[in-house]
Amino acid sequence: MKVTVVGTGYVGLVTGACLAEMGNHVVCLDVDERKIAMLRAGEIPIHEPGLKDYVHRNAAAGRLQFTTDIAFAVGHGTMQFIGVGTPPGEDGSADMQYVLAAAASIGAHMTDYKVIVDKSTVPVGTADAVRGAVAAALAARGLAELEFAVVSNPEFLKEGAAVEDCMRPDRIIVGADDERATLLMRALYTPFMRNRDRLQLMDVRSAEFTKYAANAMLATRISFMNELALLAEKVGADIEQVRLGMGSDPRIGTCFLYPGVGYGGSCFPKDVKALIHTGQQHGVALGVLQAVEQANERQKHLLVDKVVARFGANLAGRVLAVWGLAFKPTPTTCARRPAAPSWVS
Repeated sequence: MKVTVVGTGYVGLVTGACLAEMGNHVVCLDVDERKIAMLRAGEIPIHEPGLKDYVHRNAAAGRLQFTTDIAFAVGHGTMQFIGVGTPPGEDGSADMQYVLAAAASIGAHMTDYKVIVDKSTVPVGTADAVRGAVAAALAARGLAELEFAVVSNPEFLKEGAAVEDCMRPDRIIVGADDERATLLMRALYTPFMRNRDRLQLMDVRSAEFTKYAANAMLATRISFMNELALLAEKVGADIEQVRLGMGSDPRIGTCFLYPGVGYGGSCFPKDVKALIHTGQQHGVALGVLQAVEQANERQKHLLVDKVVARFGANLAGRVLAVWGLAFKPTPTTCARRPAAPSWVS
């Protein structure tokens, strides 16, 4: 199948390389000429286990191309994946300018039926905005009758295990209201589901919401355990033993129950903020998530407070080692993760 991926950042590059690995002919588009030149030269701008091999192998086989030519890229793929960034604004909302610019570019160059796939993490209602941007561009060209579909297909990639997550997904969420688009999405993802059908079909808005809901739940578990760890320390309980006792309950499980200095990374902070902002827009106060965010902000200062309490405010001349600042180089199951080290030794 011919696929175009708009954006060669973390999501776009991993998605494009994995789709090419499954035999599709993929063109990755980016407006950053320097990044495209790097990729054409075989240089990978991010570190992700297995990604370099996938890019090199599929580029050599002619299944993976990189370009800045918008007309060529849009003309290439029936499937047009949008995998650009949605950075947070000052009010916590997701900045949609890059997604909508990509949609407008597709509308400005398409000449036949396209399935436009929102792969970026986007707020509920984005598919409608993308549909409007494409329709406006087509109308400006006098091609208002040209058919297209907009699909939500959120990514669930963990940094440090993104290639593995993409090639062996635990679920594939597809939000679509177009039968032809649904059939094409199923055909595209069938090779990823050889052992069992992982495709979950739903309406577009539910698919958009699912991504935020999943990340918000994981962030909630982290903040919850951080607060329990604070209390356990005060009452003399061992939070590691508590974690094991909780995690052995199959209704709870062991994942994301590790206390630490708070959640971070490129997804949890912005997605929690974006979901809270969406709630505010619709008059729904998400009190639990607001508490999650407050707890996480407080947790960031705890490490410094512990260091100062141990060594005093004057830390001149001291050398401190901090564990856990990098993503794991290989995928691990949370059930097998070793106990977290003490914050201060």
